[in-house]
Amino acid sequence: MARVVVLGSYGKSLTLFRGAMLREMAARGHDVVACAPEEDAALSASLAEIGVSYESYPLKRTGLNPLTDLKTLRQLYHLLRRLNPDVVLSYTIKPVIYGSIAARLSGVNTIAAMVTGLGYAFSGTSPRRRMLSAVAKGLYRTALRRARVVYFQNPDDQAAFESFKLLNRRTERVLINGSGIDVDQYSQRPLPPEGRCLLVARLLGDKGVREYAAAAKLLKQRYPEAEFHLIGWIDDNPNAITQTELDQWIAEGTLVYHGKVDDVRPYLEHASIYVLPSYYPEGTPRTILEALALGRPIVTADTPGCRETVRHEANGFLVPPRDVAALAAALDRLLSDAELRLRMGRESRALAEEKYDVRKVNRQILAALGL
Repeated sequence: MARVVVLGSYGKSLTLFRGAMLREMAARGHDVVACAPEEDAALSASLAEIGVSYESYPLKRTGLNPLTDLKTLRQLYHLLRRLNPDVVLSYTIKPVIYGSIAARLSGVNTIAAMVTGLGYAFSGTSPRRRMLSAVAKGLYRTALRRARVVYFQNPDDQAAFESFKLLNRRTERVLINGSGIDVDQYSQRPLPPEGRCLLVARLLGDKGVREYAAAAKLLKQRYPEAEFHLIGWIDDNPNAITQTELDQWIAEGTLVYHGKVDDVRPYLEHASIYVLPSYYPEGTPRTILEALALGRPIVTADTPGCRETVRHEANGFLVPPRDVAALAAALDRLLSDAELRLRMGRESRALAEEKYDVRKVNRQILAALGL
């Protein structure tokens, strides 16, 4: 049996997004250690219940401070030397880069990485973003030089890595359907008859939050009883929505804001339409998978990561990014037709079971690792 170290950038993601995978690894008899930046006793206890150990390491999730990131690399190197794993699997940009480099330096046999979206550094054309993109590409190229397998959550990201020549020709490329969703835990729920929309995201411009608010303002004129709900938080990101913008949408009654929540299921149950007009470089948005599993029709942007989750006019609508009129028109069709919402909601649940069942995704991940 193997000792496996899984590196993430956010403690709760280990249980929310990777919990089923970690549980399956442990159930197969492997010695599994999950790692994230937080020193969190509750998280450690939760992982222990599924047979997984927990270790923390220093990481600043955002920003590009060479001294801070070198500290992360050094600590990861010492951590991996101490744990002496057979396999290191990392996900999100900084754990992938610094975890893969540390794994190579410490002599780990099997190095694997999961690309969960290209992220902020690969979006936009401003001088700052072009600089970040160049740095990120160089770091990825160095980090993945000895990777045995790299997982991609959508074909566009894989094509981008190929075009940027970030991968060794010997590295196995595996396309997976996002992080998957537990279709038992996220069971299909009855669709409310009312027209209630919901968006769940970090409050970034690139997530389409401004377009959602603008479409809501237009539609409230025709459907004054319709509700447009928003869950999320203002992120430490140059692209973040401002508090002033958010306060204005709330004050004028355009959006119903819930802040950051630990469990989105009650809010998804309350919603009859899920909306994510994101043009952020997503992997596969977890929130859409949750909405699919609960049986909600989806309106999302025709962009990498998002487009794979919708069969246009079957379980929802794909709209051009940044197009408020197209977004409003798609929402109008659903708000005006309860039968269409029901039909598309059933199709969403069927898609979740067919394509995104976490058990199918995890079998693919573990098979590529020889676990």
